[in-house]
Amino acid sequence: MSFQAYIDNIQAKTGKGPEDFKKLAEEKGFTLNGAIKPGVKAGDITNWLKADFELGHGHAMAIYALLKGDKTYQ
Repeated sequence: MSFQAYIDNIQAKTGKGPEDFKKLAEEKGFTLNGAIKPGVKAGDITNWLKADFELGHGHAMAIYALLKGDKTYQ
């Protein structure tokens, strides 16, 4: 599955897109000015996404990659 397919599936399931998750991550205190804060681990973010949005591990990691800046979306 491509990264874009993960993002599309996440949006279909949650109704939230990449910008929504970026905003929510900042509100949760995981990011600041678009960057993951020092000391925040992948597990912190994936656990939040699994608990609050019922995402699977792969989909949660796609959002983590997006927040980290490893991937871009269209």
